[in-house]
Amino acid sequence: MISEIAKVGIDTPADTAMIDITESLRETVHNSPVVKGVVWVTTLHTTTGITVNEGLPDVEADLIAMLRRLAPTESSDYLHARWLPSDGAMAINSATHQRAAILGPQVAFPIDAGEIVLGSRQRVYFVELDGPLRRNYLTHILGE
Repeated sequence: MISEIAKVGIDTPADTAMIDITESLRETVHNSPVVKGVVWVTTLHTTTGITVNEGLPDVEADLIAMLRRLAPTESSDYLHARWLPSDGAMAINSATHQRAAILGPQVAFPIDAGEIVLGSRQRVYFVELDGPLRRNYLTHILGE
């Protein structure tokens, strides 16, 4: 059994952005010695997400708009709006944590014949919700 884990750095361009990482993921899987197995993609941050969708600008914009509607930035209901001694700053990003929880931190795909198996329109996105920042995600390839 082969197990390969790689950390990938990414500079996000804006406070909210859908970054298509599909080709980078294809290349990572293709360059791995695994021919049958699975690949996981996991974000290492609580205000980012990993998701899969059709790679169209209007779909991307609609997803971001939906997240903003479900977890609006301005709300008097948020408890995560207080001084955080551990960070030395005010916590004002409860909405971005909620948006990340909606998206989820991880996706997984099969590997067959040394290639990631995706649907014909599927794209894998790293979603920034609280940037722009330097971020990281992991790929974990497991198989034979």
